[in-house]
This record gives sequence, C-alpha cells and structure tokens, in this order.
Amino acid sequence: MGLFSSQFSNVVEWQESRDDIMFWKWNNDEIKKGSKLIIRQGQDAIFMYNGKVEGIFKDPGSFDIESQIVPFLSTLKGFKFGFNSGVRAEVLFINTKEFTIRWGTKTPINIQAPGLPGGMPIGAFGTFSCKIDDYLVFIEKIAGVKKQYMVDEIKERVTSMLNQLLMKWITREGKDMFNLQANAYDIAKGIKDDLDMEIIKLGITITAFAIESFNYPESVKRMQEKAASQSMVGDMNRYTQMAMADSMSRGGSGTNGMANMAGQMAGMQVGMMMGQQMVNSMQGNMNPASDMASQNPQPSGNPAGNMPNFCPNCGTKTSGSNFCPNCGTKLA
Repeated sequence: MGLFSSQFSNVVEWQESRDDIMFWKWNNDEIKKGSKLIIRQGQDAIFMYNGKVEGIFKDPGSFDIESQIVPFLSTLKGFKFGFNSGVRAEVLFINTKEFTIRWGTKTPINIQAPGLPGGMPIGAFGTFSCKIDDYLVFIEKIAGVKKQYMVDEIKERVTSMLNQLLMKWITREGKDMFNLQANAYDIAKGIKDDLDMEIIKLGITITAFAIESFNYPESVKRMQEKAASQSMVGDMNRYTQMAMADSMSRGGSGTNGMANMAGQMAGMQVGMMMGQQMVNSMQGNMNPASDMASQNPQPSGNPAGNMPNFCPNCGTKTSGSNFCPNCGTKLA
C-alpha cells in the first residue's frame, strides 16, 4: 500500500490491488516535509485533520503536499513544516468506480397466490450496481471508524432488505405469480428506488438493480413444462412443421432424409388415427343408451306399447295399425 518512513518524506498513495475495496485509509504518525501525494485514475483523496474533513482532491497526478496541498486545506493553510516535524493528518482514498454486485435470495420467500393458503415459495437472483456518492455522509457513517470498506459489506446490507422489497413489489398491482419474468423490469425498478432511499443514508447510491430470473418450486416447473408440451402437441400443424425442420437440420435434405421424414409423418398420421379411434370408442362406452337407441329406432307417431290390440268400437283385432280395419275408428 505504499512505502512510508517516520523519519523522512512520505509517499502518500493507495496502490490499489483489489477491486472489491470501496475506500482505504492512509494513516501514519505524520506527513513529513517534502512528502508527495499520488492520486491515480479512479481515486479521490480526502485529507482529514482531528477528525474533520480539510480538503477533497480529485485530479489524478503527483503533488507536493507542502506547496500544492496544504495551502488548500481549511485549517492548515498556514502550516509550516519543520525539518523534523510534520503534520498529523489522515488521508482517505475513495474508489470512485461503480461496483456491480451479484445478489440472490438466501431462502425462498412465500408470496400469496390464489389457491395456496401458505403462499408460493419463490426465489430470485440478479445484480445491482452502486457507488460512493456523498463523501461527508460516508465518512460520518462508515469511513470515520473503519480502515477500509469492502463490497461484501454493502452487499450484506442490501440482501438483508431484499426479501421484504421483493414481496412488496411482486404482490403490488396483482402481478401474475406464474409469469413474474414478464414483470421483472417493473419489479426491479421499484426495488431499486426503495433501496436507494435506504442506502443513500450511508452516502452510497444504488445506480442500477436487475432481476435475472425467478425460481419456482420443482413441482411448479414440472406443471409448466407439461402445460407447454401439451400446448405444443395440441397444435399438430406446428408439431409437424417442427418435426420436418428438425429432420432437415439433421441432414434430411438427401434421399434417406426425405424417406425418414416421410416415415415420421406417416407414423404421426397413424398415431392420430389411432388416437381418434380411441376417443370415439371411449365416447361410445360412455353413452350406451344412445347406441341402443340407434340400434332399435322407435316408429314415429304413438309408441307401439300404447296401441290397443282390439278396436274399442267393433272389437276387431287391430294388428298394430293406427285405424280399425273394419270400422275405421282411429285408434291413436
């Protein structure tokens, strides 16, 4: 992190070797006469004296502290370096880049869903981005008592709030529980705004928040796959087209390929015919009364069971006719 000496001039610098540190504090007994400040790209340097911010320097380069830095410090403007004495000060180096951090729910959260009294357990994962925004607030809340601040620490703060925010924005406005990915952008935008309102209290801003995917229980995944396959098979035209395309993509442009494709289509047609026969058979077994009616149709007019065997007027045998053959009396 730099080469320092308590007897001679210092080189005040942060030789950043890791990309997961948000700030690092240079701390030595005192800054000697002739010391240099080195600020690299992506760094800002903050001078503090007696716990108070004296100056913030953002331009990269190498600077003589006595002539180029001290004259711009609030309290130390007139400070004079002695041969053996220097100024006791701390220098905070801020990593100014934007950090992108992966997140994921530690345990599934139960989201209320119709027909599921206990809710549906749903997990999610994605990324969020953040950066240090307000140096004074950041120093007051974090940097004032720490030597450095790691990305994992801000990640821990964010993930501790995610379950509540996911539940809030998933259930907001009646989102479709089985198609949350379609609403991922709106859900993520709401979470980003809420997170930023909380994290900005530490001097850090949330610049982006994204949901890559939602995780459903295995039983729900199997139901979705089954529904998708049934929907696909139900559209036989699409299924046939897909089978033809698949056959051709596997080398079906030649004679053998065309023959294989024709065989597959013939097989599908036979399967469809057999399936239709099975459906018809099942429908017939479920409606025996209709089959008996078709096999024994009843004559039109009065049923035979209501026809008298003898004419009530003259007593002549009717022989099943509608009128008496002797006197012509209507028998209906």
